[in-house]
Amino acid sequence: MGSTAATINLNVLDASYRRNVKRIFYSSSACMYPEYSQLDPDNPGLAEDSAYPAAPDSEYGWEKLFSERLYLAYARNHDMTVRIARYHNVFGPEGSWNDGKEKAPAALCRKIAVAKLTGKHDIEIWGDGEQTRSFCFIDDCVEGQVRLMDCGYHEPLNLCQDRMITINGLADIIADCAGIVVTRRHVAGPQGVRGRNSDNTRLRRVLGWEPQVSLEEGVGQTYRWIEQQVQQKLTLPSRP
Repeated sequence: MGSTAATINLNVLDASYRRNVKRIFYSSSACMYPEYSQLDPDNPGLAEDSAYPAAPDSEYGWEKLFSERLYLAYARNHDMTVRIARYHNVFGPEGSWNDGKEKAPAALCRKIAVAKLTGKHDIEIWGDGEQTRSFCFIDDCVEGQVRLMDCGYHEPLNLCQDRMITINGLADIIADCAGIVVTRRHVAGPQGVRGRNSDNTRLRRVLGWEPQVSLEEGVGQTYRWIEQQVQQKLTLPSRP
């Protein structure tokens, strides 16, 4: 995946340069931060200048870091205006929720919706559920991206809420939205790094703004949409 994405970014930049495109946005990821900074679930946050010495935990993270440098190089060498946001766990309605590409909020919304609609109030959570993350609702992501494109800042910038929460805590918020109490069953599965939280110090300074939609509000909107999708899936007639 990393090599394919790197090739895509190189081709996009080359095509943009050849067609004299002067403004371009690149969506990077918090996955580019060093693994050694994300071993503690109580990690207070990842600041933009903590990216080096580089040591992402996956090829995906390395590709994001490489592509950041690639976009910045084109900006310097070809007089292009480049803006880069480091996304942290963007979620919301109308996103992936059951295709294996969904992130934790959507996956937990699906599991809890199934639990509610089937009356079987237990869900699986990978690992102990004490790994921590911060999350960004899609409306805030779009707003932040527009503000970043309109400002004069040209270095990578975190874009997320800076509220750190455990996966267990996230499941509890979603269960509250569903109006049920769930039993969490912890099973083996991919967990990623132990602690990842956005440091928004620079975001607030550069944009004079930070994400406004609370986790509860964003999760509520997302859960209601996913519950509708699960309801439709559960009531579809089976094919002969």
